[in-house]
Amino acid sequence: MTTFETTDGVTLAVDADAGDGPVMLFQHGLCGNAGQAREAFPAETRFRRMTVEMRGHGRSQAGDPGRFSIAQFTDDLIAFIETRLEAPVVIGGISMGAALSLRLAVLRPDLVRGLILIRPAWAFAAAPENLIPNIEVGRALQSEVPEETRRQFLAGEIAAQLRESAPDNLASLTGFFERQPTVVTAALLTTISVDGTGVSAEQAAALGVPCRVIAQARDKVHPLTLARELADHIPGADFVEITPKAVDKAAYARDLRAAIASFLEILP
Repeated sequence: MTTFETTDGVTLAVDADAGDGPVMLFQHGLCGNAGQAREAFPAETRFRRMTVEMRGHGRSQAGDPGRFSIAQFTDDLIAFIETRLEAPVVIGGISMGAALSLRLAVLRPDLVRGLILIRPAWAFAAAPENLIPNIEVGRALQSEVPEETRRQFLAGEIAAQLRESAPDNLASLTGFFERQPTVVTAALLTTISVDGTGVSAEQAAALGVPCRVIAQARDKVHPLTLARELADHIPGADFVEITPKAVDKAAYARDLRAAIASFLEILP
């Protein structure tokens, strides 16, 4: 592991695979870490995965929670690419990582040679309804009695719906109650979930980089329809639907790695 210091003095952890191939900057999801990206990345590819753990994630410092935003996280990635990497690079990510990658590609297309958006949770609107469960858990964590609010959340309507239709989402949300430090987790869930990419449909339609959008069914937090919307707006983007994690976790992992690998193979 190496580190990177942001312009305001926050130290971020950088996790990278061994090797000297071209870099794919592959970003984790909200309240995730580099391990999520490491597990999803295909082993046999000429590209080398690199993941910057965002503020408040993994081994990175949180800094001021008031600075948590998709815009700030993207600015941190832009500074990292400009100072540490030889651009352009392939960028991509899962959920929040997809949001950061989309924003970066729109703001700085000169830094990007390819774009992979996996299970996106944001398209063009801020505070999307699919992220309401995140906000509910974040608010519960801000309570003085988090264990009681956890019990109430798991007994509530949102949890009941997810238990039936998207159990993998419910498992992730339940895990947030155990994530430390609690105050940082609560800030991330309540702040980032009501944020947006700041990208318009018109800006997405002007993108000129190769793009693949990867999504699964049975996922209420990362709706299939939202992923299709992004793929429909980005010129030349292809859409790949993979086995839902809620159906077969092993097949989901194989499908995801294959979808990433096949896209990387076609890049110049």
